[in-house]
Amino acid sequence: MPRPASIDDAELIARLSGVFQDVGYEGASLAVLSDATGLQRASLYHRFPGGKQQMAEEVLASAIDWAVANVVAPLNAKGDLAQRLARARANLNELYGSGTKSCLLNMLMAPRNLGGPFAPAIKSAFEALVNAFAQFAREAGHRPAAARKAGERAVTLIQGSLVLARGLQNPKPFRDALNALEEELFP
Repeated sequence: MPRPASIDDAELIARLSGVFQDVGYEGASLAVLSDATGLQRASLYHRFPGGKQQMAEEVLASAIDWAVANVVAPLNAKGDLAQRLARARANLNELYGSGTKSCLLNMLMAPRNLGGPFAPAIKSAFEALVNAFAQFAREAGHRPAAARKAGERAVTLIQGSLVLARGLQNPKPFRDALNALEEELFP
């Protein structure tokens, strides 16, 4: 009978995600991943026979699923626009630790990986976010071309503010960007 896992799958993915979010793919050595999860390297390879790449792929898939459920779905839901945007903003704030955490999509899309194994999924995730914000802006009253630009600006605000917050070591730019989403998305 196999030994029970010393860490459940959800917690394992969360811990691996934290490493990739903090140091990116290149910086996530097996020693760092092992320390973060509390699992020996052999146990990590047992759970992820594809090694670090499989770990990153599963973390990325989990993050994309989360974004669809917690950002895209609220933006696309029925009901009051302001409440839908408030829910998506609150979820983004939680995901990024009020601006203290990096974007996993960005950290896995390091320059060496522009054509790497994560590129298609990351591109698709960003397109889904832009489309969700653009559709929201369209519902809020923007014309189609303006709605698309508003969706792109919304994602740019979020992503750019995360980089700025990290560089300044101050989460205020991210919080300001979340607050500016309403101005961007409502005509």
